[in-house]
Amino acid sequence: MGIEKAIFQRTELLIGKTKMERLSEKRVVIFGIGGVGSWCAESLVRSGIKHLTIVDSDRVCVTNINRQLMATTKTVGKVKTEVLKERLLEINPKAEITALQKIYSPETSESFELDGYDFIIDGIDSLANKVHLIQTATKTNATFFSSMGAALKIDPTRIKVAEFWKVMGCPLGSALRKRLKKLGVPSKKFMCVYSDEFLENLGENASCGTEKCLCPKAQSGPGDPDLVNHEWCSMKAQVNGTSSYMPAMFGMTIAGLVMQAIYKEE
Repeated sequence: MGIEKAIFQRTELLIGKTKMERLSEKRVVIFGIGGVGSWCAESLVRSGIKHLTIVDSDRVCVTNINRQLMATTKTVGKVKTEVLKERLLEINPKAEITALQKIYSPETSESFELDGYDFIIDGIDSLANKVHLIQTATKTNATFFSSMGAALKIDPTRIKVAEFWKVMGCPLGSALRKRLKKLGVPSKKFMCVYSDEFLENLGENASCGTEKCLCPKAQSGPGDPDLVNHEWCSMKAQVNGTSSYMPAMFGMTIAGLVMQAIYKEE
């Protein structure tokens, strides 16, 4: 038995050979590989997805360590997409992982050629870019899933899945609906992972707890040269507290939605 066959033996036992082959043929792209997207990516690769594109402009920050899969004290300052790609290939060396250190925005959207994917997953934080991705992705033939905010939450039993217009009790979902009603509703319905829990920050807000932020630790490597020294902490209007497990559970739930969609295919 080959290594790849052995890796997915238990998954094939569950879903059968035919659906296992379908999994390996699907093309998936994840925008944003933070607390939600990174765990979603790993869950998909461990499930048998072989063609995966991961998109994120950021480098690992010390404040990512509490919740992002590839963030450790040894990876601070490294390009997130490259660190995650390395880990995913350790899980399945035969997977085809495309790592793009890029920002999804109205200006860059066409470069991603979204029509070439079977599944598009939204893990973006930026409200404006998230709105644009929703509008663009829902015009394609791909199945689109979106994550609402996983910060300021601590109760995993309140995680839910619903069609976008039925997401209730989520401030991010509400803000997105207001913008989309003004700009134009999405071309088709799509499912979201969210929670109706909303807590308040109780601790002091700081970037990295150091005089000089560790996030932009410049290192040579692949990616956009303009992104080598950037850091996002100081650019955010507000930094919210996040537990270690809630973003991961959001991401794994989206991976489960992808698996279910493939499992239910005729």
